[in-house]
Amino acid sequence: MTIETDSDVAAALGALGQADPRLLPVMAAAGPVPLRRSAGGLAGLCGIVVAQQVSKASAAAILSRFSAALDLSDPAAMLAAEDDVYRAAGLSRGKCRTIRALAEAVRDGRLDFARVEAASAQDAVAELAAVHGIGVWTAECYLLFCAGHPDVFPAGDLALQVGVAHAFGLERRPAAKALAALAEVWTPHRAVAARLFWAYYAAITRRDAAPQPAAAAEAGNGRGESALSTASSTPAAARPERERPKSL
Repeated sequence: MTIETDSDVAAALGALGQADPRLLPVMAAAGPVPLRRSAGGLAGLCGIVVAQQVSKASAAAILSRFSAALDLSDPAAMLAAEDDVYRAAGLSRGKCRTIRALAEAVRDGRLDFARVEAASAQDAVAELAAVHGIGVWTAECYLLFCAGHPDVFPAGDLALQVGVAHAFGLERRPAAKALAALAEVWTPHRAVAARLFWAYYAAITRRDAAPQPAAAAEAGNGRGESALSTASSTPAAARPERERPKSL
């Protein structure tokens, strides 16, 4: 089962509350837990890359220009395009390299989204992260928000670390490895547990540090679609530590 609707989120929250009663006060404090779904495939992953470390508005503008210039579901077209096309859309050199690497991996069969979405979370992350410029956090966000994977938890996300530490009264925020181990108890609903703790973090800090849906034209056809944006208003400390050093 994948996470496709608000009803899926509600059902998983109910199961989480029964499995781990510690989450009941977290749910009460967090309020509504957003679904946060986006388009998948090559266009969806490109949208995540484009939207990293820029505001929601900037991400939407860049994605609109980029998808107007190229069919983001066509790796051959993306590889054939000159760098000027990428720069005109507003992409940095690093993001240009990553998107070209993605298109090349899809063209060569090293990255297959149907295979990724049918795989276990561990195998799916490994296949995605094997592409230049794609880190574990980006891969996990793709699985969460584009593929609707029900059981992935981005333990390297600082907002989740802070949220869990606050909720459970921990003296320090857990490191990624420790948080991943702690989150095992929420299997097979870890993706909704992550959504819950992003919502909880937003409630206690009044700052939304979760990847944000940003309106953008769907690749190649101009229809409204959503892509994940890490807004510039997101606290720097809540961004994924493992990917911040990348020059995207």
